[in-house]
Amino acid sequence: MTTVDSTSLPASTPFGVSSFLAVEHGLYIGGRWRPSSSGETIRSINPATGRPLATFARGTESDVDDAVTAARAALANPEWRDISPLQRGELLHRLAELVEAHADELAFLESLDNGKPVSVARAVDAGTTAKLFRYFAGWPSKFEGSTIPLSPRGGLKILNYTVHEPIGVVGAIVPWNFPMSMASWKLAPALAMGNAVVLKPAEETSLSTLRLAELVEQAGFPPGVLNVVTGSGSVVGAAIAAHPGVDKVAFTGSTEVGRLITSAALGNMKKVSLELGGKSPHIVLPDADVTAVAAAAAEGIFFNQGQTCTAGSRLYVHEDVYDDVMSALVDHARRIVVGPGQDPATQMGPLVSARQLATVQSYVESGLSEGAELVTGGARPSGLGDEHSDGYFIEPTVLTETTHSMRVVQEEIFGPVLVAMRWREVDDLIDKANDSPYGLSAGLWTNDLKQAHRIAAAIKAGTVWINCYNLTDPASPFGGYKQSGWGREMGRGVLEQYTETKSVWVNLS
Repeated sequence: MTTVDSTSLPASTPFGVSSFLAVEHGLYIGGRWRPSSSGETIRSINPATGRPLATFARGTESDVDDAVTAARAALANPEWRDISPLQRGELLHRLAELVEAHADELAFLESLDNGKPVSVARAVDAGTTAKLFRYFAGWPSKFEGSTIPLSPRGGLKILNYTVHEPIGVVGAIVPWNFPMSMASWKLAPALAMGNAVVLKPAEETSLSTLRLAELVEQAGFPPGVLNVVTGSGSVVGAAIAAHPGVDKVAFTGSTEVGRLITSAALGNMKKVSLELGGKSPHIVLPDADVTAVAAAAAEGIFFNQGQTCTAGSRLYVHEDVYDDVMSALVDHARRIVVGPGQDPATQMGPLVSARQLATVQSYVESGLSEGAELVTGGARPSGLGDEHSDGYFIEPTVLTETTHSMRVVQEEIFGPVLVAMRWREVDDLIDKANDSPYGLSAGLWTNDLKQAHRIAAAIKAGTVWINCYNLTDPASPFGGYKQSGWGREMGRGVLEQYTETKSVWVNLS
């Protein structure tokens, strides 16, 4: 069934993408594609035009039941249960190869669905996805248990060892800002450890995850190992979080929804890991290079349209260099090319949805009403043309004269809005940097090694970047303090969250 007018797509759209968009996409459950049990569908919207892009199934609680049943069957299937660690790794390597082979297509699809520039989707979304599957493909044969020396009473001789077993059915709920790569953050370690997954992509951006599911099938994973149920968070996400057949929920999204998931998970005491919001401080010391800092601070907030949990949204600049840094940063912001993600000249695309655009605009208005000064941005960019008149565009925005009592300083905006503040004393700076319910990340620019380590140690955040910003790697743990979440993504440590550790005692006396 054709669901999109191909004439509404950019002329540069690859044939594989236009063909994929022309199909009405179902749910992927138990190794087959099928419609929702209700027969209802959702229209995906192109954020650059505001027009329909594709159609996919609106899942129900019944569909979640079916997906969980399929996942539990996969856990009992010898084709998955009994394969060797090396064979699991080989499947993940094969999936990585398929992602790499289709990277250009996946990036273009992600750009159309999410709005981000194709170049960003190619390097970050598709690139990170392949890299994650490759990294975790090496772990199944290396995640070892331990032999533990004991001192039992009565002089018994005991052999005590531990083994790691799959936790079971993992419910993965992922956001719309990095749809495919966020899905791979969950999928890669979960599959590496032998689990089965019920995955819910964001309602706004489900298309790349559906295409990824096709590649999982092509890679040779047994039926039911991955199940994808598209639909709303209030229905599908809530059903996954509360389902008694789900053993763990892995969620990335807002802190508000994270609380709901935690509450729902109490029914069967399922394991929960949460990667939530952020309001990250980006700190500039007086010895920092003004030009480099201005470029980095702009990239830290305007990358991915500011729709990044680690966005450096609170800029603290030492008063000695404040004017110079802000002048250079504002100049940088004004030169950013805003447009559709498929235009090679575009550096910042539209926001993901009309709702998100309205949210960001309301925050800018709130800041101005509380006394902030709008230095640049805040409006719709000009010159986009009639084709994009209904797109969800906003200029890179900088607010100054902000204080910690303002909503724009305290709350996560999740858009291209920077709030900038001066500081003088390090102790006061640290207090202000930590004056947030969030603790996901922070950035720091200085050549003063002593101050760098002092401030990094004092900041309550899961990641601190010094003289760099927004870098991640599959080998390095990622997650937050305070209301930015529970647990860590990536690195060796995440494997503990997708396994149960069993302690075995053998009496050798």
